[in-house]
Amino acid sequence: MTRPLNIVLVEPEIPQNTGNIARTCACTGARLHLVEPMGFRLSQKNLARAGCDYWDEVDIVRWPCAAAFFEACDGEELHLFTGHAARSFAEAAYGEGAYLVFGRESRGLDREVIDARAERCLRIPMRDGLRSLNLSNAVAVAAYEALRQQGYPALG
Repeated sequence: MTRPLNIVLVEPEIPQNTGNIARTCACTGARLHLVEPMGFRLSQKNLARAGCDYWDEVDIVRWPCAAAFFEACDGEELHLFTGHAARSFAEAAYGEGAYLVFGRESRGLDREVIDARAERCLRIPMRDGLRSLNLSNAVAVAAYEALRQQGYPALG
């Protein structure tokens, strides 16, 4: 059995984005890691508002803070997505069980996280002067590139 792709949201702020990402995880078989604190509670009301009826199909792992996640996953294949990286996400090789790590919508990953793992940082190319894609779009772009490289395991 193959190890699933891992999508990591560090301190997500917008429930609708997290709902869209959960749907992507459900459809691709990726595991979703949610790192606290989040800008919303995972209540039934917020989940319904996010418009996602796929939550039961998602393997969710919750982390109390970024430090706990990074300590526990120190030896894993981490790919951090940030606009502050020089290397394109298309240049990276994504192995089975890779972790795709994304920061909060308003300001991305903390600078100390980026600086400590600069060799693992990737960017999604876009026009100069524009800050970022919507988080759920960025996750989908990155996840499908990783899965494409792996031959779309267990996807029909």
